[in-house]
Amino acid sequence: MTASGHGPEPDAQTGPVVALPVYHGVSELELGLMVTVLRLCGGDKVAVTVNRSRISVITAGGLVMTPHVLYAALPEPQALLLPGGPGAAKAARAPLLRAFLAAHPGLPTGASGSGLLLLGEAGTLDGRVVGGPTDLADTLWGFTPADVRPGQVVTDGRLCTTPAGLGALHAALHVAASLWGQDVARDAAERIGSAPLLVGSVSVN
Repeated sequence: MTASGHGPEPDAQTGPVVALPVYHGVSELELGLMVTVLRLCGGDKVAVTVNRSRISVITAGGLVMTPHVLYAALPEPQALLLPGGPGAAKAARAPLLRAFLAAHPGLPTGASGSGLLLLGEAGTLDGRVVGGPTDLADTLWGFTPADVRPGQVVTDGRLCTTPAGLGALHAALHVAASLWGQDVARDAAERIGSAPLLVGSVSVN
């Protein structure tokens, strides 16, 4: 991903679409890790960043990026990836984002760090077992999950929730495995040298 955030135009999309909602204060580390995995597995046109407008957003580290598309122009996604960041709590309350996530509860989904707040506010953590950041455990309980496992990577069906930072790799590889298979995801992990990090995840399937 370039600092400007410019990428493929949506009308050039020919493969699966993985939607990545972005917002002021999104973590460029988590977003960048997710985009890198998707590009390794599915090519440059897979990762599509989306927001309510195409006005540039400023990431947590001060980079300026322009979302690829508006929600209204987003092709039907086959999966979702939700990076966290200090702006997530505010972004999670946006009606358009909540409606978008609530409309796609069954897709393969990965959320890292405070990106879980986006799912929580949309009502899609209800009854699920979730991992995520230790410092958000009490907040996550407010979204009526079946269980919260602070500091862990947890896969519950098609949902993978992880701690912040490098945990985003788990989320992205979960989505990649859902779309392209375990072998492709494992190859991507090896190519970016992340295989040793992907130990200790919990599946509750």
